[in-house]
Amino acid sequence: MNDTPRGDRLHISFFGRRNVGKSSLINALTGQQVAIVSALPGTTTDPVYKSMEVQALGPVVFIDTPGIDDEGSLGELRIEKTKEVLRKTDLGILVITGQQHWGAPESKLCQELQTRKIPLLVVMNKWDETPEPRGLPDDFEAAKVPFIKTSAVTGAGIEALFAELLRVKKAEDQRMQLVDGIVEPGNLVVLVTPLDSGAPKGRLILPQQQVLRDILDHDALALVVKETDLALALKQLSFLPALVITDSQVFDQVNTVVPAQVPLTSFSIIYARQKGDLALFYQAVEAVQNLNDGDRLLVAEGCTHHRKDDDIGTVKIPQLLREKTGKRLDFHHVAGGYFAEDLSQYKMVIHCGACMLNQREMEYRQIFAVENGVPMVNYGIILAYVHGILDRALQPFAKELKKTKEER
Repeated sequence: MNDTPRGDRLHISFFGRRNVGKSSLINALTGQQVAIVSALPGTTTDPVYKSMEVQALGPVVFIDTPGIDDEGSLGELRIEKTKEVLRKTDLGILVITGQQHWGAPESKLCQELQTRKIPLLVVMNKWDETPEPRGLPDDFEAAKVPFIKTSAVTGAGIEALFAELLRVKKAEDQRMQLVDGIVEPGNLVVLVTPLDSGAPKGRLILPQQQVLRDILDHDALALVVKETDLALALKQLSFLPALVITDSQVFDQVNTVVPAQVPLTSFSIIYARQKGDLALFYQAVEAVQNLNDGDRLLVAEGCTHHRKDDDIGTVKIPQLLREKTGKRLDFHHVAGGYFAEDLSQYKMVIHCGACMLNQREMEYRQIFAVENGVPMVNYGIILAYVHGILDRALQPFAKELKKTKEER
């Protein structure tokens, strides 16, 4: 589990005023000194991410944030950084103490978490110093927000906090998995996996690894082949596979080999469905028809990596779109865990599969694009579109897309 990517870990963020013991609580939960602790207020000046394996919680990311009451110009910048953490947060823990009255910073944070539908716990730390909270809002109990008293020093209440974290984790575990609904027990699934030069020798890239594991978790069978061996592999089978999943970069080649009656999709499209809203990605691709000379397009990726001469984001997709549209398009590129671009200058955003982002961050990016009136499409969908096979690539999800359309 130490190799579990950050995008697949439960993100637990600790918020609160300076010196309420956020860092101490993280140390108490992990049994390690993973966060710097000091009696001096404001020790944590930037969000600190720590990937851990914690008892029954499994792989998680603890996020220690600066105080929500920080002061001065630098303090305001730190508070803004804390707000950015909300985009990735699966569970928010608001830490208070009995030494301070509940005030505007706490109320604003709770409102923001509830607006974003992020599960919230309130922890009154330093229970050994001040046993009762002061100034909690009258409607606090009515909101049914779990309230736990702890002491990071004595360990009091830590087990109760663990129990609440486990409850939230079980709810998060109910989220859609990669091949839910498209792979049944006993199915044979063929995975077409070009040997990516960007992956170290002896390894598959992350999306291929994770889809393979999810197929096995669904008690199905998997056959992994290179695109150059696909035709030979299909000839040697005594029956047709239930599904073929390919790297989007060889969509065109694979489409010509796989029989028309066999469902075909890509790793990237599967991620678009799990991490974001597949229907929104599908709807956004229509904007390609309205592109004109000089239009600016943003290509966004959730991680940074060494660019190759045939890189999919900087080379292949721009080239294919220019050929498809016949337009002189202007491409710009961003990469990394945060997405704070001015989208007003772009006609479209083309996003990677987001295998390194958690679901909440990808959902934020899609909503951010929608709010700015800029269509956002996914790598797999745009590649299927330019090759003229989009309907086929989305056929495994046709019922879901129809249902979503009817509901909207």
